[in-house]
Amino acid sequence: MELEGTPARHWALSVCRDAGFEPDVRFETTDLLLHLRLVEEGLAAAFLPDLVLDGQPVTAELRQLPAGRRVFTVVRRGRGGHPAVVACRDALRRAVALRTDRSREDRP
Repeated sequence: MELEGTPARHWALSVCRDAGFEPDVRFETTDLLLHLRLVEEGLAAAFLPDLVLDGQPVTAELRQLPAGRRVFTVVRRGRGGHPAVVACRDALRRAVALRTDRSREDRP
């Protein structure tokens, strides 16, 4: 699991607790490739983003988490219409739409 005090650790603990269990944390590292290798060796379970897989073959069993992650953007009052902010928010919307479309294609 990620290191104590990090947002990723807080999120992972929340997911586990919401599912009704307290995780038995035996390994702590920020190295996501190490997380993946520990899982592949049968030594751990982990939450991993798709990006860490990078199209490489994985010998571990993968499971999708239920949808529900939220991304918020915050700007100073009156700056929401700034071109950079608008472009960033549009890019986030497109990424979510693309991800949603891909997940629908993966369903039987």
